[in-house]
Amino acid sequence: MPLKDSLAALVLITAWGLNFVVIKLGLTEIPPLLLGALRFVFVAFPAIFFIRRPQLSWRLILAYGLTISLGQFVFLFIALYVGMPAGLASLVLQSQAFFTVLLAAVFMKESVRWNNMLGLTIAVLGLVLIERGAESGDMPLLGFLLTLMAAFCWAMGNMVAKKAGKADVLGLVAWGALVPPIPFFALSLVFEGPETIRNSLAHVSGVGISAVLYLSFVATIVGYVLWGRLLARHPAGKVAPLSLLVPLVGLISASVFLDERLRAIQWLGGAVVMLGLIVNIFGPRIVGGLARRGRSGAPWARAFRNMTALKFHAQGMLPLPLLLTTGCKNEI
Repeated sequence: MPLKDSLAALVLITAWGLNFVVIKLGLTEIPPLLLGALRFVFVAFPAIFFIRRPQLSWRLILAYGLTISLGQFVFLFIALYVGMPAGLASLVLQSQAFFTVLLAAVFMKESVRWNNMLGLTIAVLGLVLIERGAESGDMPLLGFLLTLMAAFCWAMGNMVAKKAGKADVLGLVAWGALVPPIPFFALSLVFEGPETIRNSLAHVSGVGISAVLYLSFVATIVGYVLWGRLLARHPAGKVAPLSLLVPLVGLISASVFLDERLRAIQWLGGAVVMLGLIVNIFGPRIVGGLARRGRSGAPWARAFRNMTALKFHAQGMLPLPLLLTTGCKNEI
């Protein structure tokens, strides 16, 4: 990757990793539903005047806006508001990768490979460790569950994006941002109340204003411009793994700026979740490389090749890893 693109990738990872700290700071002055409304107002305007609408039906744009923009950030902002640590939120939200695999298997009949199932099982065990490591007041169970709901909504948005095919990502994000402001404002009026809205807007300081501008322009518009350019210039398999570094930046920045301290078991859980993500993305490549190093006729090499070819389908009996995962989920 050329130096220019490497620097763009560094800016992107940093911008998305700091996103969670900025949300936390914004929530000190602006209630979560109002913050979501303001974010997407400033994403949509003026973006739609400069970015061409993707060649998609309004139905798909509406579905994208309701899932990945409205649903994801309603749950995420409320999760952070009720006490979910910003660093852990950046990590738990990555469970969207596994929700996406499962939803694609169920609704699009896509095959699920061994690395998806093994990665999912490992990641869920990590999430259990994170949740079990929380003490009273450390990480509320409600915040944890709401973050998982945000990840599920992100995965649903990924299904819409899959349906959209090779649509312009930036255009979809910009025009999809037209959808959430009105529902966000309506929810804010109902649950936060007009008095809270007036007081928040009347007494907002530079911290709240900076948070809204950062979330709108830096994390969303600049972030997706850079993401789109990297995808246009490099194979997706080379760009997509960069997202694995976002939780690392999120955890470090939350520790530095918010003084968040995790327990040892939560750090272990985070490492296990990251291992699950790595297995999900790189599993076949790692196993294939190990197999090529040995003699092709060796029993362990044949076993690796058979494992790499293993697939599960949405129809029929659930494979053992998914049964184990289901058991872990029931404990969360």
